[in-house]
Amino acid sequence: MIVVTGAEGFIGSCLVARLNADNFNDLILVDDFGHVPGREHNLVGKKYSQKVERSQFFDWMKENAHEVQFVFHIGARTDTTEKDETVFKVLNLNFTQDLFNYCVSEGIGFVYASSAATYGEGENGYDDNEQGLDKLKPMNPYGRSKNDFDKWILKQERQPYFWAGLKFFNVYGPNEFHKERMASVIFHAYHQIKETGKVKLFQSHKPEYAHGEQMRDFIYVKDLCDVCLFLMHHRKNSGLYNLGTGKARTWNALAKGIFKALNLPENIEYVPIPEDIRESYQYFTEANMEKLHNIGYTKEFTTLEDGIHDYVNTYLEKKAWY
Repeated sequence: MIVVTGAEGFIGSCLVARLNADNFNDLILVDDFGHVPGREHNLVGKKYSQKVERSQFFDWMKENAHEVQFVFHIGARTDTTEKDETVFKVLNLNFTQDLFNYCVSEGIGFVYASSAATYGEGENGYDDNEQGLDKLKPMNPYGRSKNDFDKWILKQERQPYFWAGLKFFNVYGPNEFHKERMASVIFHAYHQIKETGKVKLFQSHKPEYAHGEQMRDFIYVKDLCDVCLFLMHHRKNSGLYNLGTGKARTWNALAKGIFKALNLPENIEYVPIPEDIRESYQYFTEANMEKLHNIGYTKEFTTLEDGIHDYVNTYLEKKAWY
């Protein structure tokens, strides 16, 4: 029996699909079901044993934890614009601590979603070095909540036989129809292009970067799910791991990839970065992936162009789910 929290969300539902593809169907799905309109489509056709409301999950665990072999804790409050620290403390910190303690007491493997938001502006680089967490300066309550848990877990004397925290970089892919403004840039750019024939990207306000040449590490959600399954089978080398591709790409490359996938001429308009976020806007992120490769993960990550082509033509154009 495998538990997936956040199972109705973007990444969680894709992970359920990926587990099903490998014939893992004895799944317990945990979420605030029906809380977000449209999200219910993410689980249509999925195979699982039971849905459990997040508010009732620990009552369920009291009765059933002995049957659980592994936990994927993907559920979290992920709104980077939310300013209420209490929201993140309850959902991202306290809930995760309680779940971790269950995994300790019952001997359950535990993989959870951390975030590249823990790196802040990246002034200390993007190395998943566990000794450097105190130096990190996340820029919002979401990033702080993830970094606080990362620091907390490393201080615990009692730990499960295996655990891993995955610092997700810029994830994109199917099953994010419900996310609205928090959906990936690819999702929004696709709809801009379909509606107006062009896409808007931020100008650069730094002389060393041309417009649209700011860079991000974009990872396709299917690759992320592959890594999750690798860790579930591997079950050793506990710790924090970056999860990007290790290859930063420009916003221009992203936009051009969408136009190409749609067989449309490129039409990019550059607009100023709003002044309220201009100072904190990141110009470069790139995951150092050496640590994950060193424990034996050798599968090639999907290129940005191939990922966009699959996402656009298999899912967005067909209004289909993974």
